[in-house]
Amino acid sequence: MGLNASDPDAGRTEVAAAPAEGVFTTTLDKMVRWARAGSLWPLPFGTACCAIEFMSVVSSHYDLARFGAEVVRFSPRQSDMMIVAGTVVDKQAPILKLIYEQMCAPKWVISMGVCASSGGFYRAYHVMQGIDEVVPVDVYVPGCPPTPEGLIYAILKLQEKIERGDPSHWQVEAERRAADDRSQQLVGS
Repeated sequence: MGLNASDPDAGRTEVAAAPAEGVFTTTLDKMVRWARAGSLWPLPFGTACCAIEFMSVVSSHYDLARFGAEVVRFSPRQSDMMIVAGTVVDKQAPILKLIYEQMCAPKWVISMGVCASSGGFYRAYHVMQGIDEVVPVDVYVPGCPPTPEGLIYAILKLQEKIERGDPSHWQVEAERRAADDRSQQLVGS
């Protein structure tokens, strides 16, 4: 038996209509987003009582490891999620910005507590009225102090945002700066 030139399907095997059991298909982009969302490495920037609440979240009672964010790093070059927990004064703003700029890309920021989010009850000249003045914030956690469940909820919301493919505020700022640079080059030439 040879191949018959008049039959174009001769010798071809039939392709299964559905993938085999236990096999799934996806895109590389979705797989990368899923991996990023499930392996966040937080960098705590704790300055006040909110930092104590963060410590309770990584302890055995709340066990942040269940959500893939257990590898707490104190080096910005090994972190992709910064958790700012507590009051940030004006003298700390350049330090916060420097640490943020040294973090791996893509990077995300969680503002934990009312002091980091809006200055809290410190309406004074030396306290920043929100860290979004120096670093872009992706998720805000309300409360004074916020509960550990509130921080876990914020991390879960951030993971959902990453899995959906929503850009972090860092990515939005980077794209805006690149567009500004391109427009400056066009004006200059």
